[in-house]
Amino acid sequence: MPFTVDGVVPWGRTMDEYCGMFDLGERDLRRRILGCGDGPASFNAEMTAQGYSVVSVDPLYALEAEAIEKRVEETYDVILEQLARNRDDFVWTCVPSLPALGQRRMWAMRTFLADFSRGLREGRYLDASLPDLPFEDNSFDLALSSHFLFLYSKEFDLDFHVRALEEMLRVAPEARAFPLLQVGGAPSPHVEGVIDAFTAQDIQARIEKVPYEFQRGGSQMLRLRRRTAAQTGG
Repeated sequence: MPFTVDGVVPWGRTMDEYCGMFDLGERDLRRRILGCGDGPASFNAEMTAQGYSVVSVDPLYALEAEAIEKRVEETYDVILEQLARNRDDFVWTCVPSLPALGQRRMWAMRTFLADFSRGLREGRYLDASLPDLPFEDNSFDLALSSHFLFLYSKEFDLDFHVRALEEMLRVAPEARAFPLLQVGGAPSPHVEGVIDAFTAQDIQARIEKVPYEFQRGGSQMLRLRRRTAAQTGG
């Protein structure tokens, strides 16, 4: 039975995983970063603790911390059970075992929960979602989508993906999305259409290999860049 989920589930990932998934170097980390659909990831909390600038948006943040914790607990065992049944669909190198993965996920989500109330007060966690973001144009330098766009290709069509990425590029000159696989491990059918749509708008769109793979075959991200005035001769 293939790996499946009912709807978008809260499943936190760490700063180290974000760096691998999006090939983030020190120069990237020093940019103003927007995370779209970050959920209960510890990325924002860890980055903030190290003096970097991150804002995360997710409709999950409309809930109280206790309600988020309950949702995490409700989905945790279900996800681990499906991972155990579909173990061969994943690469167990960065994460050596299922128990180690569970410990990492819970650490990320506990770290997020410990930071959530403070982050709300500081405006680092906002109840918002693609394809409509509550920011002015060019409010950020880099916009990221982790395990939302493309992963849920059955739930969200090509038009949604294009509009969501256009919105990310409105608020930042560069957007990155990871992974390019659907839940279950099949390639997303929207990737080619997205690339065609943005190439037609004279936006740089390319698939890049990254130093991270957990879903087998899931070691690529999509990078989109608006061309600068210098590049266009303006």
